[in-house]
Amino acid sequence: MTSLRPLPIAAGPAAAHALPVLRDAVGGEFAVLPYAAGGDPVPVPTGAVPDEGTALVVGTSGSTGSPKLAMLPATALAASARATHERLGGTGSWLLAMPPHHIAGVQVLLRCVAAGTEPGFVDLSDGFTAAAFAAAADSFDGDRRYTALVPTQLLRVLDDAGATRALAGFDAVLVGGAATSPALLVRAREAGATVVTTYGMSETCGGCVYDGTPLATTAIRTDEEGRVHLGGDTLASGYLGRSDLTAEAFVTDDEGVRWFRTDDLGHRDPETDRWHVDGRIDDVITTGAMKISPRVVEEALTSLPDIAEAVVLGLEDPEWGQVVAAAVVVAPGVRHPSVVQLRDALRGGLADHALPRRLVVLEQLPLRGPGKPDRAGIAALFHTRP
Repeated sequence: MTSLRPLPIAAGPAAAHALPVLRDAVGGEFAVLPYAAGGDPVPVPTGAVPDEGTALVVGTSGSTGSPKLAMLPATALAASARATHERLGGTGSWLLAMPPHHIAGVQVLLRCVAAGTEPGFVDLSDGFTAAAFAAAADSFDGDRRYTALVPTQLLRVLDDAGATRALAGFDAVLVGGAATSPALLVRAREAGATVVTTYGMSETCGGCVYDGTPLATTAIRTDEEGRVHLGGDTLASGYLGRSDLTAEAFVTDDEGVRWFRTDDLGHRDPETDRWHVDGRIDDVITTGAMKISPRVVEEALTSLPDIAEAVVLGLEDPEWGQVVAAAVVVAPGVRHPSVVQLRDALRGGLADHALPRRLVVLEQLPLRGPGKPDRAGIAALFHTRP
């Protein structure tokens, strides 16, 4: 029977103290449940015991925000690290730039464990800053150097000349945790950064589809409603103490292949053979009987030169059912646009029913977890701001 140990992990250089414990966990000694040092341990269902072979248990939330604990076998974590290094061109050292108790952060440490390399650390005592990233990158050695960022971090780095130069020195920069605008990717690549978009979740050991192409260990398909299913060697065995949720999320097809049913809609581009995520099923906006993917509107907004970041969601409306609402962060030095100005700028590129009818301009987007936009928090802002 696999035992479970809570593992407090501090952000920044102090995360190095967790490395020996993580090595023992992937070596089969026990399973660990990371949480932020200084906070409360993650609650575990009474009497729950991890599946045999589990090395890591990580918290995750579905579309309802209900917390669940995904059980990741040591074999799945090893497959994930191996496939990642193969795709990126070889094993290397990783710079940790995000909190290490979420899947994206702890995977940075585990990839180093798998490769036998030492990680570097960004000082996060004042939160993530471009200056701290640049300082850590400049003192970070390795034959091959990698890091992982969320889109908001990438934006902050690109707004700083020194941090941008440091970013360009990495062999690859994984960007995930939330949708990354095409305009931001173009900007990063023009600055010399080798950015690789990632798609995945806690249930798949983090990112398992890179730049729209699944890793060697990953299978991907969609069902009749366009829901993305992920399969392969990096899948979690299930949710700790929740056999009911496990049965809903993990399914086995007629050929005996096991799949994880995501909450995302997606499609494969027949010309490029790359997969695209169109957004979450529960985020689709229905306005005047027309359905709109928020991600399409977000990409249109961030393609405008004055818009740095955008989150689009549906707000209840007595006339339309829902209206398209946009929360945006403008580029430095740009005057705040009006909703009329944004609609005019987008008209022609988007269908009229997809044009935002509500707008709020923010200094920065509220985030949750490892860099995901806090959509519930953003929705509340429309009721408190003019």
